[in-house]
Amino acid sequence: MKALATAATGMHAQQMAVDVISNNIANANTTAFKSSRVAFRDLMYQSLQREGAATSQAGTAAPVGIDVGLGVEGAGTARLHSQGGLTRTEADLDVAIDGAGYFVVAAPDGTETYTRDGSFGLSSEGQVVTLLGHEVGPGIVVPERTQSIEIGEDGEVLAYVEDDPEPVRIGRLTMATFVNQAGLRPIGNNLFEATAASGDPIQGVPGDPGFGALRQGYLENSNVDVIQQITDLIKAQRAYELNSKTIETADQMMSTATRAR
Repeated sequence: MKALATAATGMHAQQMAVDVISNNIANANTTAFKSSRVAFRDLMYQSLQREGAATSQAGTAAPVGIDVGLGVEGAGTARLHSQGGLTRTEADLDVAIDGAGYFVVAAPDGTETYTRDGSFGLSSEGQVVTLLGHEVGPGIVVPERTQSIEIGEDGEVLAYVEDDPEPVRIGRLTMATFVNQAGLRPIGNNLFEATAASGDPIQGVPGDPGFGALRQGYLENSNVDVIQQITDLIKAQRAYELNSKTIETADQMMSTATRAR
């Protein structure tokens, strides 16, 4: 009886779904977090009778076959890159992307990573960095005695130094997009890495065709729909329980068959 192994694959698949859902719910308030869902695929089939097999010497054929499936497995976790809502913070170095694109962040080892979390700050040298202290591309340094910073929708960064009414242009934030952003690898800390699946980054600046605009003084919220996640959690729980019941029933049937011998 294959029901035991088949139901076990179902329990494992639903456990994976619960793991992903729990991560989504845990990050419901994480800045610019993108929720995920598990995609499943059925496993191979045991064919006991082929479709169209001959059923008589007169040339009749079976319209259907006898194919018994062997379960399910996870095919991947699809990340949903829909735009999260924007929350006003009024902080000069809080920047949200309204539209497509990612900020470019230099990791400590020199590699490029990507994020939509625009919670920026200044290092001790006045460099614009993430909350982890990683440099935000293309490397912008704020002058000493700067009173305020202005970041335009096109990424232009202006600094108002001391009492000078004329701002100083100190750089322009760059962005990157990808042909397949679902292929980006999440590495934690609101960061992603490019992969062969995502393709190489397409560099640009805010406001260019295919790139979103920047909103200074705002942060992007998580796109997690908590109500939908709770609904999905209940469905996964019920499916897990049904697979468990299937194992129990199959075990009882095997016990009955053993006693009948």
